[in-house]
Amino acid sequence: MALSVFDLYSVGIGPSSSHTVGPMRAARRFVEGLERDGLLDDVVGVRAELYGSLGATGRGHGSDKAVVLGLEGEDPATVDTDRSDDRVAQVRADGSLLLGGKHQVRFDSDKDLVLHRRKSLPAHPNGMTFRALAADGRELAARTYYSVGGGFVVDEEATGADRVVADTTPVRFPFRSGAELLEICARENLSISEVMLANEQAWRPEAEVRAGLLDLWAVMRACVDRGCRREGVLPGGLKVPRRAPALHRELNAAGHDSTDPLRGMDWVNLFALAVNEENASGGRIVTAPTNGAAGIVPAVLHYYARFVPGADDDGVVRFLLTAAAIGILFKENASISGAEVGCQGEVGSACAMAAGALCEVLGGSPAQVENAAEVGIEHNLGLTCDPVGGLVQIPCIERNAVASVKAINAARLALAGDGTHKVSLDKAIKTMRDTGRDMKVKYKETARGGLAVNVIEC
Repeated sequence: MALSVFDLYSVGIGPSSSHTVGPMRAARRFVEGLERDGLLDDVVGVRAELYGSLGATGRGHGSDKAVVLGLEGEDPATVDTDRSDDRVAQVRADGSLLLGGKHQVRFDSDKDLVLHRRKSLPAHPNGMTFRALAADGRELAARTYYSVGGGFVVDEEATGADRVVADTTPVRFPFRSGAELLEICARENLSISEVMLANEQAWRPEAEVRAGLLDLWAVMRACVDRGCRREGVLPGGLKVPRRAPALHRELNAAGHDSTDPLRGMDWVNLFALAVNEENASGGRIVTAPTNGAAGIVPAVLHYYARFVPGADDDGVVRFLLTAAAIGILFKENASISGAEVGCQGEVGSACAMAAGALCEVLGGSPAQVENAAEVGIEHNLGLTCDPVGGLVQIPCIERNAVASVKAINAARLALAGDGTHKVSLDKAIKTMRDTGRDMKVKYKETARGGLAVNVIEC
């Protein structure tokens, strides 16, 4: 199976790729299926049931809103984030919605959208079932989907819910492991970003790849800009204040005259906080590779653009290509779903991606890049996903800032060596997968363990 860089990165909305972006895409896909099968005009009502982690933390992650918007035909990349809450409120008030934006059906938000907190479907913790009903109560159609992390959605017919639908497009340099990737780099005398770029051209011309990546970089920059300007308190009841605007003012006031040797780290913290505060408020972000970890790749890329002499668009493209190659290894061989393996699969994967990418644009060899990525994940192994109140706020926002700084340090550690190290990236990824399997369910995005139960009076 082939994965594209644009499979790993996509424009969406917060607060969660698996709990918000995935359910919206699944709901929209269900409606598209009804229309394709000629059933849409016969539907008078729909029902959605969310299971497992989606059921346990769905309201805190906005899954209920995402389902409504998806049923109305919205897409995460284009939905108007400023109007989405009002639209969902109108559906609740009216007791009806427009399937696909064109066919009105009854929809009682309290009865027709069910979140099962203690029930799970067999293939993956993030399962959901949609049903379409006729006027006489008959079930016209039913479909089950799984949101498997990073906004990826598979249906009940997929072989293994931890995989996207197989893309059989032949790429120039196929790889499934870090060892294979390094062997290709050595044999062809190519960097990791060059291998990834060659593969991308199986789907689109090089100029289109470059333009698409720079568009993603523009969305990342716009997200940081919004996060630095929007004051107030994050939604959801925890009353977590936005910290990025005040930090932004402080750093700008200090300018370049600060004698603090760690001032650069404050900027990295700012970039990550800005993105994840936007994510927590349902703003537009780039999944990289998930929403819960969406601040790490942009924060480290902003660090490169701001603090590395000679940084340019070519470096940005190489950065994103390298990070995607590393992300593919996690997606193929383990998981990027917090509900499946804990936060090590989200923040840990993103930390490894950013570390390896920064190492390459700083002049690292493929072996050093692989080493940086390994350091990034090795020191996030065992990381639990235990969001307080089921919201992507505590500890998620600060966790992105800390992991961003960790990624920069991992890149610097790797550059200080020659790429030789004892633990391979492949072994670290396997360890992450095994650790996730051993981890208790309550530590995997259910808000039933860890900080979620020990910090209840925020």
